[in-house]
Amino acid sequence: MKELTIGLVQQTCSADRQGNLDKSIHGIRQAAARGAQLVVLQELHASLYFCQTEDTDGFDLAEPIPGPSTELFGLIARELNIVIVTSLFERRAPGLYHNTAVVIEKDGSIAGRYRKMHIPDDPGYHEKFYFTPGDLGFTPISTSVGKLGVLVCWDQWYPEAARLMAMAGAELLIYPTAIGWDPRDDEAEQQRQLGAWITIQRAHAVANGLPVVAVNRIGFEASPDPRGPGSLFWGNSFIAGSQGEILAQACADCEEVMVVTLDRRRSEQVRRIWPFLRDRRIDNYQGLVKRFLDE
Repeated sequence: MKELTIGLVQQTCSADRQGNLDKSIHGIRQAAARGAQLVVLQELHASLYFCQTEDTDGFDLAEPIPGPSTELFGLIARELNIVIVTSLFERRAPGLYHNTAVVIEKDGSIAGRYRKMHIPDDPGYHEKFYFTPGDLGFTPISTSVGKLGVLVCWDQWYPEAARLMAMAGAELLIYPTAIGWDPRDDEAEQQRQLGAWITIQRAHAVANGLPVVAVNRIGFEASPDPRGPGSLFWGNSFIAGSQGEILAQACADCEEVMVVTLDRRRSEQVRRIWPFLRDRRIDNYQGLVKRFLDE
């Protein structure tokens, strides 16, 4: 395969699980009709972003793997003959839950899963209450369309995660995401945050010579706590090429299905002129496995 056509589904979410899934599937069908061989969905697209508050009832949203979502998207993948990256709240065992991305192969089987490694705990993002840190490592998932370096949301800020995926042979980096603004932030602060989010991921593309696919949700979601400000998810899903160039970018406030065709040979060409992997001083990086270099 000299080319790979990728679809991204950016959508709003509501408390209606079936409505959310129907919307995701409609987007998948649109992308497939436009030639997508791989379709990526946003983080936790079957529900509202429930981590705005800490509530044990939220665990009722979790499901096993295999389970209802993997069965549903397996049927869609097999029908359309495409690979799908979906996202769900995984119930691994009673009291043990993960934020998990699942890759569905063209035949409907589960090609692999990735459990979110970096778990945030910020106002409006109380993920440590719900999610156990992943234990599957930074391992690409092999599929019929290539080796996918799937990571999730907060992972996208860490160069170590992107580098380890690249070193393990990932052919592109994929970030299902749910990130937004505090509605109380002024316009300048909002733009700083959005700019940082795009910049760090483009930097991963540059540093590793790999395309980056980031799929974010949109829309305002009120906090279950009436005193909370809610979250305004900023969309702007995008695909960057192997030199960090923006190939396509969605709007901040509209549902959108994007389809982009990548030249699979591009990473090899870029790595030949920018040989970052060749010139890494691995004999002097011991400090990276420490929390901080105290004097």
